[in-house]
Amino acid sequence: MSSSPLLPDAPEPQAPPAAPPYAGPETTAAPAPAPAPVDPAARPLDATAAPAPVDPAARPLDATAAHSATAALSLRGLVKSFDGTEVVHGVSLDVPRGSFYGLVGPNGAGKTTTLSMATGLLRPDAGTAQVLGVDMWAEPERAKAQLGVLADGLRTFDRLTARELLTYVGLIRGMDAAVVDQRIGSLLEALGLADQEGKLVVDYSAGMTKKILLACALIHAPRLLVLDEPLEAVDPVSGEVIRTILRRFVAGGGTVILSSHVMALVEELCSHVAVIADGQVLAAGSLDEVRGGGSLQQRFVDMVGGADVAEGSLSWLDA
Repeated sequence: MSSSPLLPDAPEPQAPPAAPPYAGPETTAAPAPAPAPVDPAARPLDATAAPAPVDPAARPLDATAAHSATAALSLRGLVKSFDGTEVVHGVSLDVPRGSFYGLVGPNGAGKTTTLSMATGLLRPDAGTAQVLGVDMWAEPERAKAQLGVLADGLRTFDRLTARELLTYVGLIRGMDAAVVDQRIGSLLEALGLADQEGKLVVDYSAGMTKKILLACALIHAPRLLVLDEPLEAVDPVSGEVIRTILRRFVAGGGTVILSSHVMALVEELCSHVAVIADGQVLAAGSLDEVRGGGSLQQRFVDMVGGADVAEGSLSWLDA
């Protein structure tokens, strides 16, 4: 709208009057011309204007998509079948950045299959996985550069020493050799393996093996760690070392996803948790939300079921 330079701007009238017919030149100042029609699509938004139609293809991210883009790991509709049998049924999950996230479920629940699809080890039949906003299957190199994985039962080059194995992992990730060497020293010292670096990994104990595999997952300084049963068969001393390193990683801004059968461990470490059974998510959220004022163990049993033993079924064990 036009305005006189000597007057403050006034609100635009709802229905501007029609301009009077032309009456020839005047000696006094002419009235301000009527405003030209305004294109509603280009008009500044005011309090009463109705919103212009939005093209769905061009609209900004909705709440779900925005959450996915800011999550450390975002899964949408993951499906996987083996030999014609579907074992993961449309799993969707958002892991907040900076969280220590527990994934719990009974044996055969689909936890390992879900994590394998999330980390690029297993291609899903349907669905998507994003690591820090990067699609795992559209841009796998970018996604995996931000990701460290300790997969349960995954074979490694165990006929190498700890230093040789870590050197191989660092170099294959494109790291500078001097940086790799410096980080190997730091990792072996922190994990209590400095005095064992000349020993072949195949000769390591279960606890030592977990620690060297964790070092492999950490050497490139990822922002997301995905750990499948990282403390299984680990002695108390090695377990405490691993806990300390993981807590420090999260305190420094990283995100940890930990799969475990041990509810006490998840309650001790995790800020968030998801319960998976029969290939689907039964509950997910903060630890307090999921356990609902009770213990995670009892909440898990209530959701999953199958804990009852029929009376008299083992009566032959009675003395």
